[in-house]
Amino acid sequence: MTTNPTTTTGSGNSLENRLTAVLPGDVDFASARHVAERGTHLSVREGVVQPSMTGHDEGVMFTIWHRGGLGYGATSDLSDAGLASAVAAARRWAIDTAGHALNGDGFSGDCPLEHTVGEFESEVVKPVKDVAFADHVDMLAGHESKLGANGDKRIVDREASLTFYDVESLLVTNGGGRVEQLIHQVFPDIRVSANDGGNTQSRSYGAGVFCGQGGLEVLDRHGFADAAPVLVEQVLELLGAPNCPSDNMDLILAPDQMALQIHESIGHPIELDRILGDERNYAGTSFVTADMFGNYQYGSELLNVTFDPTVTGQVAAYGFDDDGTPAKRTSLIAHGILQRPMGGAVSQARSAMAGVANSRACSWNRPPIDRMANLNVEPGDSTLEQLIEGIERGVLMETNVSWSIDDSRNKFQFGCEYGRLIEDGELTTVVRNPNYRGISATFWRNLSGVADQNSFSVMGVGNCGKGEPNQQVRVGHASPHCRFSDVAVFGGAL
Repeated sequence: MTTNPTTTTGSGNSLENRLTAVLPGDVDFASARHVAERGTHLSVREGVVQPSMTGHDEGVMFTIWHRGGLGYGATSDLSDAGLASAVAAARRWAIDTAGHALNGDGFSGDCPLEHTVGEFESEVVKPVKDVAFADHVDMLAGHESKLGANGDKRIVDREASLTFYDVESLLVTNGGGRVEQLIHQVFPDIRVSANDGGNTQSRSYGAGVFCGQGGLEVLDRHGFADAAPVLVEQVLELLGAPNCPSDNMDLILAPDQMALQIHESIGHPIELDRILGDERNYAGTSFVTADMFGNYQYGSELLNVTFDPTVTGQVAAYGFDDDGTPAKRTSLIAHGILQRPMGGAVSQARSAMAGVANSRACSWNRPPIDRMANLNVEPGDSTLEQLIEGIERGVLMETNVSWSIDDSRNKFQFGCEYGRLIEDGELTTVVRNPNYRGISATFWRNLSGVADQNSFSVMGVGNCGKGEPNQQVRVGHASPHCRFSDVAVFGGAL
C-alpha cells in the first residue's frame, strides 16, 4: 500500500518519518493522524453536462494525552514548522485540561488508547481510474437521456450523477503504533421529477443509499444501468395514483427505507457519547440510558443488529477506527435485547462499559468521536412473498423522501417516495405520498417479519452530521425487507 505519507515536504525525509520524529516522547501518549482525501463529482442534468467538481483536502491531527489532560492540534501546513506548531498547540491543551476530564465513575482521565499496528484497503474489482473521465460523463449522459426518452412533457427534472472518494490515512504513535488505510467509495444517483397541475412526484435511485466501497462494480450491485426506465415508469404512475390511506395497518419497508430507519432510530440512540450527554447541546440526547444494556427489550425477538466494519464493499468498512482500535463484528441487539452501545475507547473508559471500534473523524481537522460505521439488521428466514402473504391490509413503502425525529431519537415520522397497498396477501394499488410515524421502541417491538438473505441489501448514507464543530461522515447500513404491525400510516399533502 502506497499513500501520501511517503511524499516529502520541508526536509528531505518522508512525511511519515517527520511525523514520527515530531511526536513528543515525554508525554503519556501522542499520535499523528494524516489524512488525504480526493473527491470528484460528475453530473448530467436536463441533457446538460454540469461543471465537474474535484477536491483535495489534506492535513494532520496531533493528539496528546498527559497526566489526565487531552489536547489536539491540527494543521494543513506540512512543513517542519507547521507540524511543530500543531504539536505545541496539542501539548498546551493537554496541560490546560489536566484534571478537567469529563469523568465517569472511576475514570482517571488517563489515555485508554493503544499503539496499534496494521493496515486496510478497500477491495476494488473495477478501478475508477481505469476509465477515462470522458467515458464516465458519456455513461451518465446515456442514463440521464433515458429519463426523458419517452418525450412526456410531465417530466420536469432529471439528473444522473456519480461521486468518487479516495481517502488515505496514516496514524502513527509515540509508542511505535502505525495504522495505514486506503478507502475507495462510490456514490451513484439518478433522480427524476414529474408534474401534473398541482401534483409533483419524484423517484430516485434509492435516494442516494445505493453506494459502497470499491470501484465501478458498486454500480452493478443495485442495477444502476437499468434503473432509469423503471424510475420514469414509476414517477408517471405516481402522478395518477391515489393518496396513501390513513389508518393503523401493517407496514413493509424496503431496504432503501430501512437504511434511514436503522440510522435514526437505532444508530443515533445507542451512540455512547450521546448517552453520556456529549451531544445534548447540538444533536440532542437519547432515550436510551446506560442501565438498559443487557436487559432492555428494544425490539421483537426477530430483531438482530450488528456493528460490522468488516463487511466487504459496505461504505464504512475499515480495519481500524481513527483511534487505532481494531474493528470487528459485534452484536448490538440480539433477539430484540439491547446488548452494547456504539462507543469507542475513550467513551468506554469514561463509562466503564464495553463498546466497539467506532471512534471516527470526518477529516484531518476534527478529533474522532463516537459514530456509526456499518450498522446492519441481519436477515431473517422469510421470503418477501411470505411477508406480503401474511398481511390482510397494509402498505409497502420504498425510498426515503423526508424524515423527522425528536431530540431523544424516540418519536419519529418518515415519508417515502413510492407505496403499494397490500390487500389479502397481495400487492395491489400504487399510492403516492406514503408516510408513517411511531415511537422507536414500540415500532421495533412490532417487528413481525424479517426477509431472508435474498432481500438483504448493502447500502449507506453519505451525510450523517454530528458533533461540535460539525462532522459529516459516511455510514453503512444493510437490511432486508422488514414487516411491522399496527403502524400509524397516513397520506401526505394532496
